[in-house]
Amino acid sequence: MLTSKQRSNLKALAANLQPVAQVGKGGVNENMVKSLSDALEARELIKISVLTNAENEAKETGAALAEALKADCVAVIGRKVILYRRSSRKDFEHVEF
Repeated sequence: MLTSKQRSNLKALAANLQPVAQVGKGGVNENMVKSLSDALEARELIKISVLTNAENEAKETGAALAEALKADCVAVIGRKVILYRRSSRKDFEHVEF
């Protein structure tokens, strides 16, 4: 669980990120979860765009993705979801709070 200060720092870091994926009317599927898990392992902090034709709202999609990926949903701003999960890689410069 993230503190409000950590959440604020992660939101500031994510401000300049481009979305790595889009969730559309197909919703979240197994392949998307796998690719997002790989992205989290490589980057720790990712942004996802939820399209207007998506089945669920951005908050619901963010919560579902966070649960499926065992990640923290940092924030949902408009139709953008920011997710964070600490990478298990040793040779990686981790995000500092």
